[in-house]
Amino acid sequence: MTSIIVSEVDRIAYVKLNRPDLRNAFDPDMIQKIEDVFTALNERKDLSAVALLGEGKVFCAGADLNWMKAMVKYSLEQNRQDSNQLFSMFEAIAKCHLPILGLVHGAAVGGALGLIACCDYVIAEESAQFCFSEVKLGLAPAVISPFVARKTHLGLVRPWMLSGKIFDSIEAQRMGLVQEIVPSGKGLGLLPKKMQMFMESGPEAAKEIKKLLFDIPSLNWAQQKERTTRLIAERRVSSEGQEGLKSFLEKREPAWRDV
Repeated sequence: MTSIIVSEVDRIAYVKLNRPDLRNAFDPDMIQKIEDVFTALNERKDLSAVALLGEGKVFCAGADLNWMKAMVKYSLEQNRQDSNQLFSMFEAIAKCHLPILGLVHGAAVGGALGLIACCDYVIAEESAQFCFSEVKLGLAPAVISPFVARKTHLGLVRPWMLSGKIFDSIEAQRMGLVQEIVPSGKGLGLLPKKMQMFMESGPEAAKEIKKLLFDIPSLNWAQQKERTTRLIAERRVSSEGQEGLKSFLEKREPAWRDV
């Protein structure tokens, strides 16, 4: 059984975590596969969006128990190499140019919160539970923190990272990890409809917006001015921008929606 299943329907790639017997917990092999999948998706120009979800009773329980047992015997250098691989996985997801919609059911624990922090829009079932569990083990949510920080309000996340307490979908939405809450058991059925909101966007525009939003936090004010003014000027003269403006003025659908 493969730990990751990828399928495609109507220009949407569905990436499913597929270790249900282990609550979709990830190990080094699964981490590498997730990175490889999103690296490949980033090269695709025929897709409009990606859905990230989990098979079985929960979305993802974070680190695999057997992997955690192995960590106990790792040297500092081995742990650094291991952590670099984990960071590369999150980075591949976060830098994927396609809009990513995550669906959380059951639970999202530890590193799973890094996965949803890399998504652009997250739907959580109302019964889902969340936990930055690392501190309870004397560890830290270190690798996921840059990705969480780019999406959430740190003042709201801080107490949960420091306490390791479980929180619900409402709290996850309040802090910005989750964008929408749906009734339990209804998330999967609503996915196709929710994905439609990404299908109307200009694909090149969406790509550039994702790159901009990823880079903005690391730019100073002058760099932000240069980057943003250059981007809007480039978009206005681009073929996609020209088509979008003309279709709006001519009251018709833009060409990319007919693909």
